Amino acid sequence: MEGGGLPQLPDTILLDVFLKLDHQDVLASGTTCRQWYGVSRDEFLWKDLFYRYYNVNRSVPRHPAAISWLGEFQRLFDTIPCVEVEELKEHRDQVLHVSFSHNGYLFGSCSKDCFVKVWNNDLEISVLHSANMRPYNWSYTQFSQFNAEDTLLLVSGVYIGPHSSSSGEIAVFNLDDFTLLSRVRNKPYDVFGCWLNETHLISGNLHWIGNMTSCSVLWLNKAYQDIESENINVVKRLFQLQNLNASTIRTVMVADCSRHDSPDLLLDSEEELSSPAPRVFDLGSDNEGDVCSKLKQRSEKPDEARVSSLDSGQREGNVISAGEQPLMDEKQIEARVAQLFLQAKTKPADTALLSEQQTTQDKKYLIFTTGVLTYTPHQIGIKQILPHHMTTSGPVLGEERSSNEFFDALDYTIDVHGHIIGMGLSPDHRYLYVNSRAWPKGCVISDPMNPPPIAEEIDIHVFDLKTMREVTQTLRAHTAYTPNDECFFIFLDVSRDYVASGAEDRHGYIWDRHYNICLAKLQHADVVNSVAFNPLDQEMLITASDDCTLKVWRSPRILRIINAKPNRKKFSFFWLNNK
Repeated sequence: MEGGGLPQLPDTILLDVFLKLDHQDVLASGTTCRQWYGVSRDEFLWKDLFYRYYNVNRSVPRHPAAISWLGEFQRLFDTIPCVEVEELKEHRDQVLHVSFSHNGYLFGSCSKDCFVKVWNNDLEISVLHSANMRPYNWSYTQFSQFNAEDTLLLVSGVYIGPHSSSSGEIAVFNLDDFTLLSRVRNKPYDVFGCWLNETHLISGNLHWIGNMTSCSVLWLNKAYQDIESENINVVKRLFQLQNLNASTIRTVMVADCSRHDSPDLLLDSEEELSSPAPRVFDLGSDNEGDVCSKLKQRSEKPDEARVSSLDSGQREGNVISAGEQPLMDEKQIEARVAQLFLQAKTKPADTALLSEQQTTQDKKYLIFTTGVLTYTPHQIGIKQILPHHMTTSGPVLGEERSSNEFFDALDYTIDVHGHIIGMGLSPDHRYLYVNSRAWPKGCVISDPMNPPPIAEEIDIHVFDLKTMREVTQTLRAHTAYTPNDECFFIFLDVSRDYVASGAEDRHGYIWDRHYNICLAKLQHADVVNSVAFNPLDQEMLITASDDCTLKVWRSPRILRIINAKPNRKKFSFFWLNNK
């Protein structure tokens, strides 16, 4: 063409032709000559290819960190950990959880075989240590978490007590020599437990004060409890919360707010709350204004008789004449008495603290699942952790309270209108990702022990912990099949650019956080219970499954670097890299 003296096609015609091709044909055409190479890198061309290939809504802008549409197409095509590179079969039963150390050098796994294993994450992955928890009367291990300095490992499991009663227990291991430092009771077992800082962890306890009413106490525990316990306090009560209608506190985690003003990825528009007071955000209502008006009505009429914790609109089936009170059964009477007691004996939230626009390094949130309508977790509770909560020094039971401050009030409550089955924080702790299975729209809960049926589709909701608002559209692709009474936790994990989750449909899934699209399905032979990104390399992911295996996934780009043998059977992006 150029060398042969033949006339060249105008760039505009070439561009029109390339717009009809797929990305591989465009890349191949670009190798023909300089003119075709230049047109094949046109930004308008790759913008169109991007939206068509990934089926992204064209109203969604390009990723804020992207330099070009070609580079962004390449990122989603080439850096997703979707290629299985290794299958780990050291566990002998269902693998329930996997977690990485913060430096990415180690990861831990928990299993129904009652072992917790610590793995060395190298090119050849190997087991560094394996601890059998059955001698401590554990039924199985279910969760692990490394502390911030990667010197201690928290392991949570199910403990079998006297008369075959089951609760939870937390064990802490020293990662230098893998000695067992302490054991802490944890009830119920699906509180899991978490680290508050490098040396202190949070556990739970549950006290039933009625058939449907209970009290959850969250405790701060020092990891080292041997000799020190004779001289100083090693435990302290953090919060005491009342549970209504057979609900309990579960799945605790701590969010560090120090990076909320400089997140890795800013989702949606940044809006501040118009009111600093504690609020409830109900995803089941039509709008936030409806919820706020209901809360105002309740606060203005604290003595108004109500059958249960349901809104008055949920009792339309009861035919009640003027002045007539509805008949209440035993459960409804208990719920009513518990509500009145809660109103009278709850320490109010400190609205002054909530209204402060703090940017200090010490601000933290305690996050957990809870509920008010039924025993299944359908709300997210958020409580700010104050500086005096950070240590076990001081009174063993925490700060002094008056007789009318028996319970603590939540600072924020988010209702997802469905069964919550998983939660995960973004690396900057700005965003909370929540796996939930929705209730039918407009459903009414008349019996706390009979919650509504839940959807098979799993939704991922995203909440901004700075503004306390839901952001972006709901992520969906994965499914689950178990009913309410058999539903179990599906762990998810979030990296800088991606979010991953397990599912009951024998696959793990990966979505892009900015474009809200599903990018990969990772196959197993059974339920995928947990996923974990390498914190320092989001192109590496590990999945844990009921098929008794852990699978290691890498991106195509990393595999080419490791193998140094590019696959030239088809056109791809390898020859564009400067690696």
